[in-house]
Amino acid sequence: MSHIRGRFSKDADSRAASYTASIHYDRRLYAHDIAGSIVHARMLAHQGILTEQEAGTIIGALTEIREEIERGTFQFRPDLENIHMSIEARLIEKVGDTGGKLHTARSRNDQVALDMRLYTREATVEAIAAIRGLQRALVDLAEANIPVVIPGYTHLQRAQPVLLAHHLLAYFAMLERDAARFRDSRKRTDVLPLGSGAVAGVAYDIDRDFLAAELGFDRVSENSIDAVSDRDFLLEYLAAACVCMMHLSRLAEEVILWSSAEFDFIEIDDAYATGSSIMPQKKNPDVAELARGKTGRVYGSLVSLLTVMKGLPLAYDRDLQEDKESFFDAVDTLLATLEVFTGMVATLRVKPESARRAVSQGYLLATDLADYLVKKGEPFRGAHDAVARLARYATENGKTLEDLSLEEYRRFSPRFEEDVYRVTVESSLAARDHVGGTAPGRVRHALADARKTLEGKTE
Repeated sequence: MSHIRGRFSKDADSRAASYTASIHYDRRLYAHDIAGSIVHARMLAHQGILTEQEAGTIIGALTEIREEIERGTFQFRPDLENIHMSIEARLIEKVGDTGGKLHTARSRNDQVALDMRLYTREATVEAIAAIRGLQRALVDLAEANIPVVIPGYTHLQRAQPVLLAHHLLAYFAMLERDAARFRDSRKRTDVLPLGSGAVAGVAYDIDRDFLAAELGFDRVSENSIDAVSDRDFLLEYLAAACVCMMHLSRLAEEVILWSSAEFDFIEIDDAYATGSSIMPQKKNPDVAELARGKTGRVYGSLVSLLTVMKGLPLAYDRDLQEDKESFFDAVDTLLATLEVFTGMVATLRVKPESARRAVSQGYLLATDLADYLVKKGEPFRGAHDAVARLARYATENGKTLEDLSLEEYRRFSPRFEEDVYRVTVESSLAARDHVGGTAPGRVRHALADARKTLEGKTE
């Protein structure tokens, strides 16, 4: 709908032009578009399609255009529709007909596919780096609070005692899978589409391996039709982003719960909380709450692009313009959430005493008592039943397990002996001394492994 109107007898309707314009959001691709154009010009000269002088003139002008955009002096014209045409029009303004030669052996279809791959590759690297930052904050918090014991929960009911550090390392593990998903998706992003033309390839003696090497791609696309219509790499990024945001939303939920008066395990730093407009005492976990809400926003970006792609015939269709706006929003949302969570986690204040009080309530050692009976020769199902009845008795009589006398214990199993009082929170933790368990030694080892992961991997 831009100034490419040679086939048409009249200008585009102003409403149609506005409807089809993408410059208000695809301008963020300027650096990627110019980088691709500079390498394309070099390739054209390398192949003798342009002279070295023509390529030099074009490259010099493109460099100036990039500087204009970065200085904020570049004039983005809505009638030029998108970033590609905006840059090309300015190029022709600057160097005349020579600028018009840049588009030789190239279509906007393979040009935009290249831009999006360059952008996504960069966004993937940034996502992995941001994940690493949050992982580092989690490890720091865990290392600073190794002795702290909290209730482990199932069904949001107190279940068994665990180390806080063990709990935090669960999120480290989730984020490690997220980083792996992004690394894996990059393999399929690193495919050069340039040289595919509009649909059938180009009728020039081009060197696609030259382009791939200069732009840092692992390989070139094998099918021109697929190359210009493929957006799987965007879907993969979005899928990885959705899983990562889901993990962040789970962490957000626990920050919200744990900072409430009902749990009181942590305090959120003032910099990551807000007050109430009417209740002066309130300290609201708004950052964490917003992350829960923004998770749905990223999910929506994935569903939006899946819906765009689901019925498209090969090859390029204008529907594919809709791949960008929600994708950019998902990239921004993921990175912002990871970065703000890194700061929030780094400044959380743990309340060990409150956590320990919670551990002392709710009969968290019941499983250990069942294990105690098993080790005395009781079949597990019988031990489970005996301790279940014991816990009901204690509840009905307002007693903790520690309050019960040996006589009371023995009402439920004659296998209980004086050494039952050796079943403690500390013995419960120590008993889980296996890979993946919450025993202090195992958790320290897991923290050391996590630190090695952070220090030893470069993305």
